[in-house]
Amino acid sequence: MRMGVVARLDIPRAIELARKVIEFLIENGVEVSIDTSLADKIPEFKDLAKDLEEMDVDIIVTIGGDGTILRTQSFIEGKGIPLLGVNMGTVGFLTEIDPKSVFQELREVLEGNYIIEERTQLDVYHHGRLPSALNEVVMMTREPAKMLHIQILVDDEVVEELRADGIIVATPSGSTAYSMSAGGPIVDPRVEAFIIVPICPFKLSARPLVVSDESKIRIKLLKKGKKAIAVVDGQFKEEINYMEELIFQKSKNKAYFVRLSKDFYKKVREKLIEGGITPTRE
Repeated sequence: MRMGVVARLDIPRAIELARKVIEFLIENGVEVSIDTSLADKIPEFKDLAKDLEEMDVDIIVTIGGDGTILRTQSFIEGKGIPLLGVNMGTVGFLTEIDPKSVFQELREVLEGNYIIEERTQLDVYHHGRLPSALNEVVMMTREPAKMLHIQILVDDEVVEELRADGIIVATPSGSTAYSMSAGGPIVDPRVEAFIIVPICPFKLSARPLVVSDESKIRIKLLKKGKKAIAVVDGQFKEEINYMEELIFQKSKNKAYFVRLSKDFYKKVREKLIEGGITPTRE
């Protein structure tokens, strides 16, 4: 088996765990590639370094949180490489493994005791194609305390026109991220849908929408003199000007995840108990 390893670089314990994971994989006969930026932090494995977009592996292990997974997916889009996330972040809905059981779980993977889960992505267009979104695209004002005037269209039908701090278009994967915090529903990843969630709308009738993932969604910026910024999965930013629009539709490229269980709702319950915050002990 060939496996890649990526880690969050601003957390020393993530780098240290990555070192132990690499050693474990090599000891078990796995052909290992390491993200170039991680190899800079672990010089003893420098000869295994490879740029993410050039990795040709069966599985990539990410050691970090959901942000690490989103960053990794943006580099390997279209390659069909499954991701196996080790959670070193706060909530980590996309991650699969707890650091305490990482070697036990990796052994299960090496023995073939896992399934591959597909996740839908969003293609995003504005003057051409932008990077795809696994979680969400957020369109917001560039100026704090200013509202956007926007129009929402689904399959060329005007659904809503409103003023708001911004708007989120999310996949089911993103339904447990910013969309949820803004009042959107939690959507099972098996549901073929996208979610449209206004952020603090100045209109009582403006409510989150769940639409078919076969729909073409357009968000248009209406007020002259106002600029907005679109943020794709927290990784990529694009400026939107007056009367310009963002266009969304289902991507042909899926994201793939290694799963050791199918307990989506159990994971939701566990992750939401503390809201990603470890209680402070006196």
